[in-house]
Amino acid sequence: MHKALVACRAGVGSSLMLKIKVNEVVKEHKFPIQVEHSSLDGIPGFDGDLVITLVDVAQELSGKGLKQHIIGIKNIVDKNEIYEKLSAFLNN
Repeated sequence: MHKALVACRAGVGSSLMLKIKVNEVVKEHKFPIQVEHSSLDGIPGFDGDLVITLVDVAQELSGKGLKQHIIGIKNIVDKNEIYEKLSAFLNN
């Protein structure tokens, strides 16, 4: 089972909507992913292996040497994009 953190800068609007869509994709495709939600401040204490966020935030995080795999989503309501990126993560 993988553990994912959906996060944005404040942890309120966009990441909450993204978490809902990620959960829908996970349930529809029975992906072995447990989803949590937080602001970026929650990343240092997160012990999972995946961070899902917006593309611009993902670019910022990629240079910080995090142990987690980072997925950047362009359109937070596009379940096809979320599905493709989660599938790619799970297949690697």
